Amino acid sequence: MTSEVVENEFEFYSKAEKYWKDVPATVDGMLGGYGHISSIDINSSRKFLQRFLRDSPNRTGTTRALDCGAGIGRITKRLLLPLFKTVDMVDVTEDFLTKAKSYLGEEGRRVRNYFCCGLQDFSPEPNSYDVIWIQWVIGHLTDNHLSDFLKRCRAGLRPNGIVVIKDNMAQEGVIMDDVDSSVCRDLDVVRKIIRRAGLHLLAEERQENFPDEIYHVYTFAMR
Repeated sequence: MTSEVVENEFEFYSKAEKYWKDVPATVDGMLGGYGHISSIDINSSRKFLQRFLRDSPNRTGTTRALDCGAGIGRITKRLLLPLFKTVDMVDVTEDFLTKAKSYLGEEGRRVRNYFCCGLQDFSPEPNSYDVIWIQWVIGHLTDNHLSDFLKRCRAGLRPNGIVVIKDNMAQEGVIMDDVDSSVCRDLDVVRKIIRRAGLHLLAEERQENFPDEIYHVYTFAMR
């Protein structure tokens, strides 16, 4: 549990904000020096997501998506804008959202809102999103804030909408990273938080072809 490793909640959040302010507004910066894995990541995410967008009675719509912890818009540009009519982005670092406006190019006209906000304080507009995509950012929330945020995401879904988390998973327990002020949870802890938020897991998948030295990465779809 994060309560065991996060000693000071205010410091936990403020230290993370300070860390990201010093990170270059580039794909390599967003990925902690692993910019070369971006295409592998996006291609796997697209395959994972498209299974929910295919024709079926309970097909997830393609009207509007939300990119949480969006940074400069790497996922918005390459995954969400090609599949959805409009996208909203939320990130705690204003410089990243400013950079996104040039990084996204012409297609960026279909980004409706740039929300500068930490996810612990952000509420998706109710009944608005077909997909809420949350990648490499849950480690910056305490367990309680993550559970509460996921509850707000559930309320933000349109009919047949899904919430997707893609993130690093620890082998066991919860590991604190003092450098960027984040935590890495194991699979059981993440599943418990998802259940606590009242969400039901639809699919779970381990990312393949990532470098051996980094954490295992898993993708979850839920509603």
